[in-house]
Amino acid sequence: MEIAYISIANFRGISDAKIFFKGHSVIIGDNNAGKSTIVEAIDLVLGPDRLARTPVVDEHDFYNGKYYGEDAVVIEIEVAIISLSDEQISRFKGHLEFWDRAAEIILPGGNIEKTDDPNVIEALRVKFVGSYNEEEDDFEGETFFLSPIAETGNQPKFSKQDKRECGFLYLRALRTGARALSLERGSLLDIILRIKEMRPKMWEDVLSQLRNTTLQSDKSAGVESVLESLQESMKEFVPIDWGTQPHLKISDLTREHLRKTLTVFMTTGIDGYAAPFHHQGTGTINTMVLALLSLIAEAKNSVIFAMEEPETALPPYTQKRIVDSIRTKASQAIFTSHSPFVLEEFAPEQIILVQRNDRGEMLSRSMKFPAHIKPKTYNHEFRTRFTEALLAKRVLLTEGTTEALVYSAAARRLNELAARKFTSLEGLGVAIFNVGSENSVSIFGKYFDEMGKLTFAVFDKQTPAKLDIIQNSIKYPYECSYKGIEKLLVEETDYKTLKKFYRSLVTSWPSHLNHHKEAVETEDTPENTKKAVLSYLKWDKAGSTAVDLLGSCTSLNQIPVFIREVLAEIKSQLEPAVKEINSEDAL
Repeated sequence: MEIAYISIANFRGISDAKIFFKGHSVIIGDNNAGKSTIVEAIDLVLGPDRLARTPVVDEHDFYNGKYYGEDAVVIEIEVAIISLSDEQISRFKGHLEFWDRAAEIILPGGNIEKTDDPNVIEALRVKFVGSYNEEEDDFEGETFFLSPIAETGNQPKFSKQDKRECGFLYLRALRTGARALSLERGSLLDIILRIKEMRPKMWEDVLSQLRNTTLQSDKSAGVESVLESLQESMKEFVPIDWGTQPHLKISDLTREHLRKTLTVFMTTGIDGYAAPFHHQGTGTINTMVLALLSLIAEAKNSVIFAMEEPETALPPYTQKRIVDSIRTKASQAIFTSHSPFVLEEFAPEQIILVQRNDRGEMLSRSMKFPAHIKPKTYNHEFRTRFTEALLAKRVLLTEGTTEALVYSAAARRLNELAARKFTSLEGLGVAIFNVGSENSVSIFGKYFDEMGKLTFAVFDKQTPAKLDIIQNSIKYPYECSYKGIEKLLVEETDYKTLKKFYRSLVTSWPSHLNHHKEAVETEDTPENTKKAVLSYLKWDKAGSTAVDLLGSCTSLNQIPVFIREVLAEIKSQLEPAVKEINSEDAL
């Protein structure tokens, strides 16, 4: 079982959206783009306990708060479910339609001949409708089957038990672990008990024991004497048989109180002392959450897991483990994320980028590589760069790894030397993406531009024809007059700084470059020194030497002019955003 698409109208910050899923998926986008709203909308339609809230929706769930008046809106959320199990097909057989996976559409009624197509499978469409009842001065919400269309206009309800049969589980984050082994409604342990149709039998016994337990009287505490005085005073106003002597008892807890109070204790490893499980280490809690998810997946043959930001407070390897574990246990897993380590675990077509305009209309797209990038080249190193760029609003394209390292390091060094004039690329929200060669600059420039990214690029001297192509595909292109970043560094780095840096390299000089070192020793000229450093930089291409050279600069004028100008220009293009960030920091 999996979700094929969701369409949303007038829910929270989304006025209109339709998002298609291709199996396991991760939703990305800027902050406040509506990622969490998408998953909350799915929960509103499929979550078996979501409608138990009172009210089901409130004024803040309506787009722009327009829940009443002439411009009142109605919340409408539609979900299509495919890849149904045999049990689900049997249960919902009176409500099934057909989904064309190739065209990504529900077949219109009457297209019986197309149902033999291998791309056509059964589908179940359900819809949540939320509105404000002005007469009752209350909010209403219900979920309905969309097929067949009822003649009376009142569609049959998609009940809580129907939702349980679909098996949707929404984990707002691994923070869920804080109550995973409690018995609160909606906790993982409660979900497992419901799936297994097990009703805890401790409620009545526990409540009875608590209600029949009183505190021992202790005159010295002062409480007993006060209660006795209260009893005497009451006799002046009411008959003696109206009440009994006041006394302290342990609790007046109800079943709901117990659900929130009862929790699992675990030994801490110190003299057998037990503490509530949520006092355990993060690793232990996360392991328990994964174990509970495994139990849920085993109890239900088909389950859809949705999780917000699995990267929260977790190291990269744990993020990957959680994503992989949930995907293996679920028929479909849907994540929202800002982590490149999470994105690395997904194929491009499973990464969904969402963007929302100022009218609340959401656009979504599945990622695809430019035509010249083949799946086999989607290796670990490229995948990391690609996912980091996908998560950024602004991208600086470079021709190679050394260039990427140099501009990042230079921006940080300039910020250290003159914080008022320069900002690190991270501080500007600019991701660096190494396109691999000068021929790919225009290709990736157009690709990221089409995704709404603000594009910058630095590249070597070009022919007029190639320069024109790049300028038409990049918002802010910067052409260097040198051929190669190493040449730029040796020609524009302050010579005294370069000479001092050369001396620091001599102790680790590679033997096959000895002729350059000997030339400097024979005739110590700027030309020979530059040739020697250039040869070393090219030998250590993509290594740390270029970054170390920039790190040795102690003033602005020691850093290459072109690099300074490019980074100053990038900041100036983003200056309004920078000022806004700085003003927030000042507050």
